[in-house]
Amino acid sequence: MTELTQAASGTPAAKTLDIHDILRILPHRFPFLLIDRVIDLTRKKRIIAIKNVSINEPFFAGHFPDLPIMPGVLIVEAIAQAGGALLLTEVDDRSDKLMMFTGIHRARFRSPVVPGDQLRLEVEVTGWRAIPRMIAARMDGIAYVGEKRVAEATVTCQLVDRARGRGGARENNGTGGDSTE
Repeated sequence: MTELTQAASGTPAAKTLDIHDILRILPHRFPFLLIDRVIDLTRKKRIIAIKNVSINEPFFAGHFPDLPIMPGVLIVEAIAQAGGALLLTEVDDRSDKLMMFTGIHRARFRSPVVPGDQLRLEVEVTGWRAIPRMIAARMDGIAYVGEKRVAEATVTCQLVDRARGRGGARENNGTGGDSTE
């Protein structure tokens, strides 16, 4: 990790991550990696990440050619990626895991995000459940440009084995369901 601060108890309290750390944690790559830096991370609780919005983003070519606006769905994806980075730091065997979106709730888009803006993504864990072979989480995210709230959403996700994310049983019997044989 780029920076690690210690709490009074001696346990890791907050972290910052640069792009190299993020690339080791998240499976996303250009053009779909939507966070550039983590400026604060409190384990299992909260993360603050940055997305620098550039005119070179591929989505601006078509959204919209004469008025470039970052699609709201990508802002929600950036919130989810920040949350994914938070959750995946808790997993030792993360290369064998996949973070799957399970829901988007109460998404609101308040102001356009345009080239030159810097999104600050603040994501807080509001629910965390770990059972064998799966972690599920619920997170509230808010996206800011400066001090202005531009979007917000609650996202839910599950961390599952990569084999399960690829269809697991479907690969074995071709039926699309679990094998009963």
